Amino acid sequence: MATIRKKGELQWHCQIRRKGYPAQTRTFETRDAAEKWARAIERELDTSGFIDRREAEKSTLRTILERYRREITPSKKSAAIESIKIDVILRDPVLPNLKMSALTSSEVASWRDRRLSDVSGSTVNREIDILSAVINHARREWDIHIENPVPLVKRPEKSRARERRLSEEEERYLFAALEEAPRRVDGTFEKAARNPWLAPVVKLALETAMRRGEILNLEWQHVDLKKQTAHLPDTKNGDSRTVPLSSRAVAILSNIPRSIVGQVFPITPMALRKGFTRALDRAREKYKEDCAETGNKPDTSFLSDIHFHDTRHEAASRLAEKLSNILELSAVTGHKDLRMLKRYYHPRAEDLAKKLG
Repeated sequence: MATIRKKGELQWHCQIRRKGYPAQTRTFETRDAAEKWARAIERELDTSGFIDRREAEKSTLRTILERYRREITPSKKSAAIESIKIDVILRDPVLPNLKMSALTSSEVASWRDRRLSDVSGSTVNREIDILSAVINHARREWDIHIENPVPLVKRPEKSRARERRLSEEEERYLFAALEEAPRRVDGTFEKAARNPWLAPVVKLALETAMRRGEILNLEWQHVDLKKQTAHLPDTKNGDSRTVPLSSRAVAILSNIPRSIVGQVFPITPMALRKGFTRALDRAREKYKEDCAETGNKPDTSFLSDIHFHDTRHEAASRLAEKLSNILELSAVTGHKDLRMLKRYYHPRAEDLAKKLG
């Protein structure tokens, strides 16, 4: 039986009690709205279709996202990346402030469109995946009884597969910019990399097609220079794999000092990202200076749109020239899905033409 009473001048409080069910209460601006809600809830109770919406009505998406980041995210392998993406969703001015019960497909679609004005479709799709995972967990574990609106939202088109490869000239300028900065007589440093680990990390990435996280987590105890192997006990797809090392990769590893902590490269992902970005800036600046001196017009695409992950694309393409068997290539790169491997293999047309004769 519903009990409706006036609460102040502009509110009506409705309470429904029934044996065997949790009490339901809600406040409305008009008595008519309160009566409609009461009839709907009582109809659910009469037909055994009752859904307890109390948690969904008092919890905002913000509280759910923050709880998920606090309790669930730390246990994941991609905790740092997921935490960043949750922060991105939390910065939206509208979506996080909605009650979970008010979370509809149209609201999610509006948020999607706002994000698409700033980032690519692939980035938004990854954020949508996290949003959906958070909602599903809240439904299963935290009594947030709502329908997940994400499956009803149209996904943005995926970005075209990246085909960016380094030219010999670009690689030469990049590695020159990655070399450690020499110290001047006055004690200051010349304009170059301050971090001695940058160049060997990038060089090893181009030789092995290892992911950034795999390289940074590599430990000396898993490196066998005699057998020319590097064992990765925990990779992105959850499986371990042993990466064969070329003679050049062995030389790279042989020439770096052994760290006390056991890591091959004692450098953080953020330090690598910043160092790589700054090296690209220095390489482009040096290229333009050299063009000005020789009177050549600089290529505007020189070292443009380059990310560290492109080293994996480049390495996969180079390895494919040496390993004609695609299964051997996938064993090196760690791809389970050969279709995904195809996104990483970008042979140059001129190289294919040479093979044709």
